[in-house]
Amino acid sequence: MRRLFLALTAASSLAGCVQTRQYADLQFTPPQGDYRLLVLRPDVAVSSLTLGGVPEQRADWTEAARTAIITSLKAQQGARGGHLLIADRRSGVPGADATTVADLERLNSAVDQAIAEHKYSGNTLPTKRRLGLDYTLGEEAIGFGRKTGFDYMLFLHAEDQVASTARVAMQVIGIAGCFIGFCAPSGGSDQLAYASLVDLRTGEVVWFNVLQTGSQLPGMKFGDIRTQAGADQMVERLLGRMKPGRNVRRVAAAGQE
Repeated sequence: MRRLFLALTAASSLAGCVQTRQYADLQFTPPQGDYRLLVLRPDVAVSSLTLGGVPEQRADWTEAARTAIITSLKAQQGARGGHLLIADRRSGVPGADATTVADLERLNSAVDQAIAEHKYSGNTLPTKRRLGLDYTLGEEAIGFGRKTGFDYMLFLHAEDQVASTARVAMQVIGIAGCFIGFCAPSGGSDQLAYASLVDLRTGEVVWFNVLQTGSQLPGMKFGDIRTQAGADQMVERLLGRMKPGRNVRRVAAAGQE
């Protein structure tokens, strides 16, 4: 799925950037008050970027990042007043069996892929212009919500690439070479995360956001998600400022005039 977000990459050759871009249902209002939120086990991958630029996933780094992200989610979402459950395994959702949870995960993955393709890669569908998100998981999500008692379900994916020592050394040589007229191939670390929020009362995907950071400066990082500080930063950038839907913002703006 990561290839669908390549259009978002905007890092310059010697600098980096942090980007987020979110979409919401036209009538979306960020959850508040006495709501019940289910977060499935975050899909996380942390890799070492080899000398040749090939990412090799590290199980120990991935587990450290997932643990830190879960801690961040508990603190952030818990502070919003809702009732939060983060299910660390598919069998850990009250009222639903592991097969049902897995089916819903696969369905959401397919819908997320459609959102990524048609909202972020330039393949806009003419029938969905100016309609916010307008994507749904249908009756399967509604039935899941009735069985489990949850109002919302949050899906989160995060991946990070950490340049190896040899890779960083090559980048330094490449940048130095540019000053004498020869630039060795370079390529910095990238961090990608995205999240989707599903309203289980309607089955609609009501909010979606992508966070992408990139740099080709040797050793430059935007928050190492293997650490608690880095995970906190990533979760805050991705989920900290949920924007209401366009129609909700218009009504609010009209009321201030």
